[in-house]
Order: sequence, then C-alpha cells, then structure tokens
Amino acid sequence: MTNFLSTGDFERSTLEGLIEAAIRGKSAPNSDRPLAGKSVALVFFDPSLRTRASMQIGVYELGGNAVLLEPGSSSWTLEHREGIVMDGDKTEHLKEFVRVLERYVSAIGVRTFAQLKDWNLEREDPILNAFARYSAVPVINLESAMQHPCQAMADMMTIREKFGCEKKKVLLTWAWHPKPLPMAVPNSFALAAAQFGHDLRIAHPKDYELDDELVNEICGHAAANGGSVEFTHNVDQAFDEIDVVYAKSWGSKQFYGDPDGDLAERAQYRGKWIVDDKRMSQTADGIFMHCLPVRRNVIVTDSVIDSQRSVVIDEAENRLHIQKAIMTELLSSK
Repeated sequence: MTNFLSTGDFERSTLEGLIEAAIRGKSAPNSDRPLAGKSVALVFFDPSLRTRASMQIGVYELGGNAVLLEPGSSSWTLEHREGIVMDGDKTEHLKEFVRVLERYVSAIGVRTFAQLKDWNLEREDPILNAFARYSAVPVINLESAMQHPCQAMADMMTIREKFGCEKKKVLLTWAWHPKPLPMAVPNSFALAAAQFGHDLRIAHPKDYELDDELVNEICGHAAANGGSVEFTHNVDQAFDEIDVVYAKSWGSKQFYGDPDGDLAERAQYRGKWIVDDKRMSQTADGIFMHCLPVRRNVIVTDSVIDSQRSVVIDEAENRLHIQKAIMTELLSSK
C-alpha cells in the first residue's frame, strides 16, 4: 500500500484487514505509536468537521504530529495544471508545494471537492492525482471530486459492527437537496459495498446516473465477490426488504456546469425523494446511514435520524478508527 486514493485500488482481503484492525483498535486501544517522530500534512481545500477532527486526533493518538494547511488561507493558493502560465490568481504550483512538503512529512492527506463545472475534467480527479503524481510519500484521499474512500471504509466498518460478516441488502438512495452536490460519497459507498459482496440497490431519478465507467467497476466487483447490483427509478419500491439504507444527494452529470438547469430538474422531486418513517417501515428492520452533514427534513426526517435505527454517529466515530488503521498500514514500516 503506497497511497490510499480509492478502495478500488485494493483487493477485498486488504480492505477486510483494515476493518479488522480498526475494530480491534476501537475495542482495545494499545500503546503502539507507529507514527512516533513522524508528521502528517493535512491539506484542506474545503471545509470539514469529521475529516479534519478525526485525522488530527488520529495522527496524535498514533504518536505523530498533524500539520494543517488550507491553501489560500494558511498557505498560498495552488495551481495544479501542467504547462500553465501562472499569471492569474494562483501563487504556487503543486510541483513545488508537494516536493517541499515531502521533505518535512511522512504522508500527505488531501481534501478537495468537485467544483461541478467540467464533468470530463473532474471525473479524472485532477488535483488528487497531481498530489499522487508529484509526491514521494503516501497520499491519503480525504475526499476528492470522485472518491471518498475513508468515509466508505467507515461505512463498511459500521455495517460489519451491526451485522457481522453476512451479506446484506443495501440501498443507496438519492435524496432531494436544494443544490447539486458532488458524487464522491455515493461513488465510494457503492464501490465499497460491491467490493464487500453486498447486494446493492441504487435508486435515483432519471438523469441522475453515476459515472458509466465507475458503474462498470462496481458491477465487476459485485460479480467477483458474490454480490449483485440493481438500479431503480422507483423510490416507492426501492426500500422493500432492505437491511441498510444509505441516503445521499448528488448532482446530475447531465447538468454539470449548469446549476440552474440542475435546480430546475430536481425541483420536481422535492418531498418525494426523502427518507421517512413510511419508507423505513418497508425495510427489513433496516438501519439508516448518512455521511453527515445532513439537512434534516430534507434528506431525512427527524423521526428517522433520531431513532434507534440511525447509526450516523457510529459512522462518524468510525472515521477515526478506520483512518488510524489506514495510516498505520501506510506508515508503520516506513
């Protein structure tokens, strides 16, 4: 393991090992300090609560030192494009930024959201991949335009804690939101669920499909690991006999760069694509999951998220434990 950019880069056995390590560390923390004498840079282009806090605390609990950098605020604005004439508002190129950082730190965590402007560009994750290309130390994806693997691993850990190693029926459902959002979380959740062999159902309105190449990857992993993938536009039937409900909104690639068009399209789904008690009653006594932050009574009703079936706080806690396992695997032998 040289970087942690996507769960799709790893065999299921490797991911299983990370979850087992995280569960052991959560239940019985030991005194090992694999990051003793080491520093980890955390580069945040975008806001964060869970990722920022859990990474800083995780580095500390592993004996290391976290260095927080916010381009354009606590560090210079950054340019990532190759061959660019830097006569605009960007002060430093990633080539120098990363190569200086790697002289100081043992790993670099990067959080950079999609800008929802150019689908063909952003689906290639240009900023994250630039960090990985220039860095000689491990790079950890703390959410990029297309992937959020640490969140997905915390999600899989939470399902494992609630149900053990059984294959479950898992629903990833789109939800209405007042603005288009990136696809990183649904992409990574669907990918990881397929890798762990769950029976995955993806529900979304027409024109809100995930990336075609990613869907092919998801289906391939499901077939290889004894799971299945199905798609539906029928939100009223999507919850039937489901064990795990994962709600998340995302924008349409059909309207990438056209937020007004997306807003006009999604307006028809307000109040229709929401997780409420009626829909949860259709499940097989299923649990409710969301990565947070969540808009109450927009994505999910108060009665669901505040119920005993909601595991959103467990998910958030598990970010800490799975990221500690990832950092230990990446850095303990270096």
